[in-house]
Amino acid sequence: MFHREIPRARPIPIKYLVAVPLLVLTFTAPLSAAEDYARVELLFDGTKNIVRETLIYPQTGPAKDTSLIVTMKPGEQTGAHQHGVPTDGYILEGQVTVDYGSHGTQTYRAGEAFMEAESVTHNGTNDGDVPVGILVVFMGAQGSENVIHEK
Repeated sequence: MFHREIPRARPIPIKYLVAVPLLVLTFTAPLSAAEDYARVELLFDGTKNIVRETLIYPQTGPAKDTSLIVTMKPGEQTGAHQHGVPTDGYILEGQVTVDYGSHGTQTYRAGEAFMEAESVTHNGTNDGDVPVGILVVFMGAQGSENVIHEK
């Protein structure tokens, strides 16, 4: 029998291990059940994203949820892109300013949540002096693109 070493992922900082379960609980717990918990902080509750687009879930296949933490160095940019699925963001640390073109710019700081634009091209920049950590949750479907980079 062969033994193969499995590559290890980079360890997740402990502060994220605390924030991620809280965010998941906040997005998945029904608001009517909020009184069952000692503390629930509502991050987003709506039907439109930051540029007032109505949220529409893709119908390309079975539901697929993808969660990740994006870390950007000071001065780093995301590059111009759109999202093919509803996308939640939560700033864990630092700040990012997103340019939505004719829709203006918006700066998001640690502790702020937002529903990102889908069909409006945008570019995020870490314009702070510390790294920014963003918890991103893509609520899509198999066969859908979470991020569509402008070519």
